[in-house]
Amino acid sequence: MTTSKSSSSPLVPTDAIGQSEVFLDFQEKLSSVARINRPLLLLGERGTGKELAAARLHYLSLRWQEPFVALNCAALSPTLIESELFGHEMGAFTGAIQQRKGRFEAADGGTLFLDEIGMIPLETQEKILRVVEYGKFERVGGSRVIEADVRIVGATNADLIELSRRGKFKRDLLDRLSFEVLFLPPLRERHGDIPLMADHFARRMAYELQWENTPSFSREIMALLENHPWTGNVRELKNVVERAVYRSRTPVITRIDFDPFVSPYALQKTSPGVQKTDAAPSAKTEAVAGYEGLPLKEAVRKLETTLLKNAMNSTQYNQKKASKKLGLTYDQLRGLLRKYKEEM
Repeated sequence: MTTSKSSSSPLVPTDAIGQSEVFLDFQEKLSSVARINRPLLLLGERGTGKELAAARLHYLSLRWQEPFVALNCAALSPTLIESELFGHEMGAFTGAIQQRKGRFEAADGGTLFLDEIGMIPLETQEKILRVVEYGKFERVGGSRVIEADVRIVGATNADLIELSRRGKFKRDLLDRLSFEVLFLPPLRERHGDIPLMADHFARRMAYELQWENTPSFSREIMALLENHPWTGNVRELKNVVERAVYRSRTPVITRIDFDPFVSPYALQKTSPGVQKTDAAPSAKTEAVAGYEGLPLKEAVRKLETTLLKNAMNSTQYNQKKASKKLGLTYDQLRGLLRKYKEEM
């Protein structure tokens, strides 16, 4: 990522959109800790917007006129990450033909966002701990002590406590970085935010495509969006919405594709010479075997969730078609989806 000084009137990131209780609660906590000059950790599932939250935190802090520098630690090999963070002197290693400043120097006075912080090697963690405690470090291959006043914001979707138990993350560093630990809410918990965000991403895509009309979603499509599990969170929603707008021939979006990897040419595979009737008893036996030994209530629950998932997937999350496929009314299907929401 590039590094740059903020202008005299930096723009606060604006893609943090929502009105749900959990979203507003998170934003309040973020604003509260922003002005406290301490390191902190942002924890959340992939696609929940950790870098966006870190940037917002920076621009709400007293360091807002200084640099905001971001580094994805997972994108670098263990041999390069130390040089990337602390810089290196000329001749420090093969290919080091000139002196180079690292991210800590670039972020001096501002904020350094370390995404996927759990991927940092232990040796480098030791050096980061020294910067957190004393504000001092040396470039790779150098001996001159350099001072840097940097606020560190770390982020990950990994279990840092478990990593520290396994000896893969220094407990001392974890203690120093966890002045505050904020958990970003997953999209499935942000009730009411999906229509707002879908509309926002659709408008931006329409603007990029130079549409004259403002896009909107049909009632059926919006229902699909609101009931999708969104394992990829905001990033997945953005991709799905933008793809739907780009493919649409009208301003009203009536088709949506949650999985672009499903081939339209896929065939059901059967072994040569094997009749379909031969496979049926085996499939039934396997299906029954999957429920053997389970209490009746648990077996019924497992069967219902399996049938629900299959029906929803086969109808591309069209609830009306899925209810018809299962021989249920629309309201009965909605009731089951609510009942098994956490398992869908």
